[in-house]
Amino acid sequence: MKAIQELYLNDNLLVLAENQVRGDSGLNEIGKLPYFRVLDLGYNLLNGSISKSIGQLSNLHVLRLAGNSFDGDVISEAHFSNFYNLGKLDLSYTSLTLKFKTGWIPPFQLSLLKLCSCKLGPRFPDWLRTQMEFLLCLGYLDISASGISGSLPYWFSDKFQRPDSLPYGICVPSLRYINMSFNQISGTFPNISINIGHLDLSSNNFSGPLPHFSLRFSDTWSTINLSKNKFNGSTSPICNFTEVSLALLDLSNNQLSGVVPDCFHSFRSLTALNLGDNTFSGSLPSSLGSLTSLEMLSLRGNKFSGELPLYLQNCRELKFLDLSDNELSGEIPMWLGQRISSLVFLSLQRNQFRGRIPHQLCELKYLQILDLSVNKISDSIPPCLKNFNSMAKKVNLDRRIELHLLDQQYVSSLIDVMYVSSLIDVRYVDEALITWKGTKQNYPQLGLLLAIDLSCNKLTGEIPEELSSLQELVALNLSRNFFAGKILQKIGHLRQLEVLDLSRNKFSGNIPTSLSELTFLSILDLSYNDLSGKIPTSTQLQSFDPSSFSHNRGLCGPPVSPNLSMVEPPPGKPAVGGEEDSDDQFMKWFYTGMGLGFVVGFWGFCGVVFFKRSWRHSYYRYLDSAKDWVLYVSFVLLKTRLVRRIKGLSRM
Repeated sequence: MKAIQELYLNDNLLVLAENQVRGDSGLNEIGKLPYFRVLDLGYNLLNGSISKSIGQLSNLHVLRLAGNSFDGDVISEAHFSNFYNLGKLDLSYTSLTLKFKTGWIPPFQLSLLKLCSCKLGPRFPDWLRTQMEFLLCLGYLDISASGISGSLPYWFSDKFQRPDSLPYGICVPSLRYINMSFNQISGTFPNISINIGHLDLSSNNFSGPLPHFSLRFSDTWSTINLSKNKFNGSTSPICNFTEVSLALLDLSNNQLSGVVPDCFHSFRSLTALNLGDNTFSGSLPSSLGSLTSLEMLSLRGNKFSGELPLYLQNCRELKFLDLSDNELSGEIPMWLGQRISSLVFLSLQRNQFRGRIPHQLCELKYLQILDLSVNKISDSIPPCLKNFNSMAKKVNLDRRIELHLLDQQYVSSLIDVMYVSSLIDVRYVDEALITWKGTKQNYPQLGLLLAIDLSCNKLTGEIPEELSSLQELVALNLSRNFFAGKILQKIGHLRQLEVLDLSRNKFSGNIPTSLSELTFLSILDLSYNDLSGKIPTSTQLQSFDPSSFSHNRGLCGPPVSPNLSMVEPPPGKPAVGGEEDSDDQFMKWFYTGMGLGFVVGFWGFCGVVFFKRSWRHSYYRYLDSAKDWVLYVSFVLLKTRLVRRIKGLSRM
């Protein structure tokens, strides 16, 4: 088949094993086919080494070997020696090492370069600079996770400037995609005007203020991901992104501070906004209400204050809302359930919300994660929580999470948000079917954990019977509240439950026998309640540590003991949700008082001696007198002992 020009065998399970006679990989035989224009063997099971004879394919335009296992193999300039017509090169996820001689000039002008997970470092690849036309033609550059460290070279910013005129035959600059994420690149990013649609600098060591670059390329959808760096200062440069249809903006996990600028009215097409884990303060900007296409909003881990603004209800397409770890206050608004009915993830954890849980929240029938923990919410749990259909019924995977995502970076940013949530555990990572640009593809997603966390509040009353209808619930945390009465008798109906924490409440009576039916249960905590009776017998319950049942009254049976409970709390002082036991309280105040006593006594005395001159002199005179007295007494005692010894010797 020596006349073959194009070969597409990508996304199969091809295994070209090593030839036992010649010792060459079967891939190397392709070098004998000189008319090849397109060679796509991506995402198969190829291994071994790549012979330099592949460089003889002088007519090759497209070479794609991504997703194979050439671990440890080294690619040099000899492999590319005759690639005069190469326009697209994809070696992503091959773990290949690219080593070129200093000053090497590539014989090609690429429009697409994908080297994700290849080993290019530790220095920034200098061969990208050696031919100006190379970057002028380049439209797609991915050198993420390639072991690059140090700062960007001085010539980097010059390569993205559009010259006034270009010689005939030279490509027009059209770089639309840059991905340099997951490296160790440091220093500042240059202030440049760049024609680009997608920029990903995440997971590096960039520092300094946000760059004042402008994205002039008007792509259909544009994304900017600067997360997990050390950028600091104000976010005012984002107001320069006015001429693009920005779909994703991720500035999370930096050192940005101050008030967020109120200029989001220019980002009408924004679908994902992540400003989490910075030190922003003040109230939420009112222009957030103009983001009518927004599907994901994360402002967690900042210092935003005030009540949830009413204009946020205009973001009716929101599916993920994370406002945890801030200083927001007031009551949870009713419009959260009435106007943003598509919510899948809602976290208001670690704020200062008060009042009751509004029953309108029950209208969120698609909700899969509800986290209202560590607030000041009171009253009882509304029985209408049974309306959370995603937690009550087994839903098909493609119906449970079907998001019209615009870019892989949306998914990456979304996973980051959910990983840092206290509800999410790596154990719950699963494959979710996601609609991306009209094509269903599999992405690792954390949206299959169905969880409710109402811990560390002031909730009272009993657990409503209706909660037992949430049969797909995976995690339930009601700890550190003031719940009373018996534990839900039908709790065994929650067959998918893996995490159950009811500790530090006022639950009484027996542990329901249906609890032994929870075969998936891996975390259980019923401590610090008023439970009594025998612990139900099951392989699952008896496997837990005794501390899961400690500080209850009258509990007996394994794993606590054969027929007696563990150490009970002192009589008259039952364990109360949200409070430590009496021993812990005593020791805490004992050490606190001891520390305060030392500080007050020490500095009270030293402060007076230091500032009062007459007292200081009197104190030193006293020390001198005391020293003289000690010396005098010591001398007298020594003299007395010597006299006695002399008398004793004379008698002998």
